[in-house]
Amino acid sequence: MQGKVVVITGSTSGIGQVAAERLAERGARLLLVARDQARGHATMAALGRNARAAGHRLHFADLSRLSEVKRLAAEIASAEPRVDVLINNAGALFARRQVTEDGLERSFALNHMAYFVLTLGLLERLKAAAPARIVNTASDAHRGQRLDFDDLQCERSYSGLKAYGRSKLCNILFTRELARRIAGSGVTVNCLHPGFVATRFGDGAGGWMAWAIRAAKLFALPQAKGAETIVHLAAAPEAAGASGGYFHRCRPATPSAEAQDDGAAARLWAESARIAGMDIA
Repeated sequence: MQGKVVVITGSTSGIGQVAAERLAERGARLLLVARDQARGHATMAALGRNARAAGHRLHFADLSRLSEVKRLAAEIASAEPRVDVLINNAGALFARRQVTEDGLERSFALNHMAYFVLTLGLLERLKAAAPARIVNTASDAHRGQRLDFDDLQCERSYSGLKAYGRSKLCNILFTRELARRIAGSGVTVNCLHPGFVATRFGDGAGGWMAWAIRAAKLFALPQAKGAETIVHLAAAPEAAGASGGYFHRCRPATPSAEAQDDGAAARLWAESARIAGMDIA
């Protein structure tokens, strides 16, 4: 990873921060994406003390807003001639339905649309760095979920767990369709289930759900363990040829049947492009 440029979202806490530290230790130059300024600067300070590579940069954006994701992608693309690895890791779960300024359900906006828009905004920079890699943090929470294209924003029926699970299903379907579209470009894309990890995840969910998640974390994996598959997909030589896959514990895993539906993947791509206002055939 010496000298390679790595963009990582959700990098100022939890498994994203651990993955960032591990990649910096291997010599990568990190472009950290943060929403909270205090945590962003604290993470940069820690990297400055512990990392061998220099030149890390910090970018701020609210990834639930399409305009912010587009600005972020343009900002990075204008400053960097190449991006070797993009890690889409930021995500959250919300107990009650919230709507963003774009009129999108917030889980869908943050957990899926941010991946879609940022990846496509940086795709030319990734191709310029080929061989390059895209890593998407998904989850086994996708199991038991199915996309309802007549109610993609969960307006008719909402629960935090359902919305989160559907957004993670979107991550896998997006990975699958993107792999098909960029095959032969020198850029690979894979997604992963990190396991249930003791991080800040769910702390802001609100109500009984936040309490339940905090209780469950007593039995969760340590953050370092959860970050292992991210680092593996971003850096391991043996992962270089894989694309379109779903991984757990650094090994290929089989997602649900719904996550292997190529028709749903293509339809999600078309709907995401329409929502983002991006002209992508």
